[in-house]
Amino acid sequence: MILQTAFSLLAASILIACNNATSPTYNNNNNNIAASGNAANVDNNTKAEFAARHFRGALTGGMKGDSIFFDVSADDTKLENLTFKGYWRCDGKLEMLRAAGPEGYFTLVDNKVNDHVSEPPDGGATAWRFDLSATIDGDNASGTFRMNINNLGCNTGTLQWTAQAY
Repeated sequence: MILQTAFSLLAASILIACNNATSPTYNNNNNNIAASGNAANVDNNTKAEFAARHFRGALTGGMKGDSIFFDVSADDTKLENLTFKGYWRCDGKLEMLRAAGPEGYFTLVDNKVNDHVSEPPDGGATAWRFDLSATIDGDNASGTFRMNINNLGCNTGTLQWTAQAY
């Protein structure tokens, strides 16, 4: 019983010590890490500077329910994690619902993209191609999307989309 009480006191002491430790936070003045003792001291503007924004949206011109998802990097230089969720045609036949997107990213220049990513990057007979145009305006975005595999006759066609940050 005494041993159990001693272990309980030791565990409680460690827990209290860990919870009272100072944690680094971002200093709003120069973005250096400063030991303020409380991560809650970081204001919302500073947090936003270091967080990627997540977007989701709907596509038109394709099948009902098609959707698009992506992230904009914290430094606004990359549009990444692009995912298309929807239907497309392969060799003239409607394919089942799928989620697909490139492993690579698109470079943002002045909050815009007009480029493609091929996977594998060197192409090949069954390479996937993701064409994207995008304009990011704060928490709103819009553009066009097309996904295809030429040699397999798979193609979404060019779809319009709009998305919002969430």
